[in-house]
Amino acid sequence: MLKDCRGIPTSSNSADAIKAMESAHLCALVFNGDAVGEIDKVLEAHRDFVMGYCFKAAMLTHDMETRIYSILLKSVEAAEVLWPIANERERDHIQAVRAWVDGDFYGAVQHWETALTRHPLDLLALQMVHLSDVLLGDVVGQRDCVARVFSIWDESVPGYEFVLGFYSFGLEENRDFMHAEELGRQSLALRPNNPYAVHAVAHVMEMRGRQSGGIAFMKHHENHWANSNFANHLWWHLSLFHMDVGQVDTVLHIYDNHLRTQQHSGDKYEELDAAALLWRLKLLDVDVEDRWSELADKWQTSASDTLYAFNDVHAMMAFVSDNRQDAAEQLLNANARYVEHASDANVAMSREMGIPFCLALQAFAQGKYGECVDRLLPARYNTHRLGGSFAQRDIIGWTLLEASLRARRFDLALALANERCALKPSSAQNWKYVARAHKGLNDSHRAAQAQSKADSLLAA
Repeated sequence: MLKDCRGIPTSSNSADAIKAMESAHLCALVFNGDAVGEIDKVLEAHRDFVMGYCFKAAMLTHDMETRIYSILLKSVEAAEVLWPIANERERDHIQAVRAWVDGDFYGAVQHWETALTRHPLDLLALQMVHLSDVLLGDVVGQRDCVARVFSIWDESVPGYEFVLGFYSFGLEENRDFMHAEELGRQSLALRPNNPYAVHAVAHVMEMRGRQSGGIAFMKHHENHWANSNFANHLWWHLSLFHMDVGQVDTVLHIYDNHLRTQQHSGDKYEELDAAALLWRLKLLDVDVEDRWSELADKWQTSASDTLYAFNDVHAMMAFVSDNRQDAAEQLLNANARYVEHASDANVAMSREMGIPFCLALQAFAQGKYGECVDRLLPARYNTHRLGGSFAQRDIIGWTLLEASLRARRFDLALALANERCALKPSSAQNWKYVARAHKGLNDSHRAAQAQSKADSLLAA
């Protein structure tokens, strides 16, 4: 058996196939090119390339879209046909992608974990465990899956810079910001065109409220990420920095030029960021004109997907903001049927966070702010069950706070605003919320103090 560039055995007898898969994997790691298209070329010439099918299936798992499922299933089935010739590591990967297509996302992670435990230099297994933990909201797992193998890696092993990027993000999500930034910048020193490391450092700056530094950092590295397949999400991150310092015109410019896709690609990852940004603007009472209608058109075909709760809540933002009551009800009814009859891993995510947040979004859009508060308040400590990052899930807490103010529940609003300021005291928006809450409680002195703090931050 031949080995890959990190010394891991494969069942393939073709060095060309192995090298070509490593090239396709690099496309995925730097978010550039078409990794699936590249591996398809390899598989056309090497029908018995077990790891090639495993790689293709792994790349498709995280799309979480109905249109991808049949392609994913065919890749898994092709790998399973080759089970008799597969080695131990490849069988772990086959079992992982089979569990995924069967809806057992946590089981899939365990199979990839097994592969990684046996082969700590299995970069594909590490990538899939880390990104799956992000998708599923396993905050500790995002960090510890890298920690378990990190001492085995060093600069002599191909792909070390990507391991640094994974570890950086895992550390950031667990609030080890200094170490996270150190490793993220180390990764970029080794490979400047590593968008995931840019992403990890951007998260550090977002969580710590370093808006000016975040803008400068993103702009400094823009040439390395702006044309990548991850650019959509990184533009979203840049927009958050501008939003936090009140530069709404710049936020809308970013939306129109980088998030407002002209063609309906069907790529939900692009539409997630667009919806998340427009909803934040909605909370700030910014008129976004026809942007919601255009975005809701793109989500319309996915109203009944029920594949991933994270997708559903972003679709709901578009539907309720464009007053598409039929689409909103279609989504809610599909989810109600789904959680009653299905048994896959997404059921708990939908039941505990997806559906409550969707109902809260609907209530908010209808001006039923008290109902929105009542739905979100009990769920606020389960937000990790929705998946994604802290920065993405912050939209839940932000919606809860704005709804509390509009419902005139000023004591609750003050508590929530104070909490946000404690976590990110450099955010002018957080201090504005404190000021609004004090004003609602008729404490003009403290309201003025908080507003003055916000003004001074904006001036700086």
